[in-house]
Amino acid sequence: MNKKIYKITSLLLLVSICSCKKDFLNVVPKGSLIATTTADYNLLMNSISFYQYNNGLPTLLLGDDVVAEESVFQYQSASSKQLFQYQGIIYKIDDTPWEIQNYMGNIYACNKIINEVMTSTEGSDTQKKSLLAEARATRAWINFQLINFYGKPYVASTANTDQGFPIITTADVSQKTFSRGTVQEMYDFIMKDLTAAIPDLLSESSIQTRLSRTAAEGILGKVYLFMGKNNEALTQFNAAFAGIAASAKPAVLYDYNVTLAPGGSFLPIGFFGPHYPGNDLTDMTESILAKSSVSGISSYNGYSTRGLELAPPTQALFGSSDLRLQLYANHFDDGSPVPAGRIRKYAFQYAWVGLQLSDLYLLRAETRARLNDLPGATADVEYLRKHRMPQPDAVVPAATAVDQTALIKFIIEERQREFAQEGYRWFDMRRLSVDPIFSGAAYAHTLYTINGGTQTYPMPAIRLVMQLPPSIMAANPNFTNNQ
Repeated sequence: MNKKIYKITSLLLLVSICSCKKDFLNVVPKGSLIATTTADYNLLMNSISFYQYNNGLPTLLLGDDVVAEESVFQYQSASSKQLFQYQGIIYKIDDTPWEIQNYMGNIYACNKIINEVMTSTEGSDTQKKSLLAEARATRAWINFQLINFYGKPYVASTANTDQGFPIITTADVSQKTFSRGTVQEMYDFIMKDLTAAIPDLLSESSIQTRLSRTAAEGILGKVYLFMGKNNEALTQFNAAFAGIAASAKPAVLYDYNVTLAPGGSFLPIGFFGPHYPGNDLTDMTESILAKSSVSGISSYNGYSTRGLELAPPTQALFGSSDLRLQLYANHFDDGSPVPAGRIRKYAFQYAWVGLQLSDLYLLRAETRARLNDLPGATADVEYLRKHRMPQPDAVVPAATAVDQTALIKFIIEERQREFAQEGYRWFDMRRLSVDPIFSGAAYAHTLYTINGGTQTYPMPAIRLVMQLPPSIMAANPNFTNNQ
């Protein structure tokens, strides 16, 4: 490969992160990205920007599974504090959230591949189609994140009028006019991308950071579940599990009964806790699609778990034998105790946010329960639990296992136990807010102040949708912002 092309393509991430200021899609200066061969386009998909989010994600601070200790949290960034307080305006006029910068750079690269790779040189038609499919599926995953930040939760009766997020299909930074569109239009676009991509995707990728057919099927199932399309979701989840079963190197669940036992692979427990995937970027054992969000940084535009603790109601969901509790500490980094018996997830340098096998089991369990396949749902959730605690304690209570509503609630609680403090709760809060089973749920954050008191920040319903930042609104005066 020409060295100049290699340098230009490998610099895509840096350019995309640094240049998104006033213009909505000003992510790559026109003409700076040159690709001619199929291998060049393939190189774009290897960019670290697609799978490592080194400034964290705002979801870390939005779920009701976290509280904050002011003595530590006071050193967080201003935007992190405003997110925790469920404020509307999070950024200054000159700020563009890093996740928008990163996602827009990724969408630019995806669009370039989608629009150009079939005319590239030196590759076979099969290679080109596979790469095009991967770019479409990756674009769908990104758009799914964006609509869950900036669009209302999906409701079929209002999705055609609820404001969405711009659908961008060109790799042209000179485009200045955008439309927010609707939630329905975005979900339709996501489904179209995934269904078109799945037939041409590799059944399994060479590395989990690249999107496979199995991952795309799981993601599409998740999209359907968020839309309330349970039958369609189950079809896709079953297809994903069939792909895992047929894989030569499938994702597998760690058994904490083994890995945390004497001589186990997660031991010895060090300063940051057990040596498990949350502390090891190279450990993709449980990943179907490996995308990581760094949790341990604190910068102006970054997001961090610094000063956050497990909310007491979430802590109460854990049984005493749940081995996931070994990922938590009752002390701060300096060794001083966390007050009042609260704990924090200290064994947590990275959250895996692409598609994890544990997520797939819980998503299918929920879908099965919603379709009244209670034995199937119970089997899925118990399979995960048997890998997280002693088997006798992993059994779903008998009364719960035969009650559809109770089982759905139990599965959602299992999601809280499995993904506590990792940012997953925010997406669940959004979609469950329009679910009659969870109607009336109220959310709030608590700050434990230095003087021993508390400050409570109730979450208004409108805060289930983030506002578009001022920089985006200034560049697009035709947009109507979220409340």
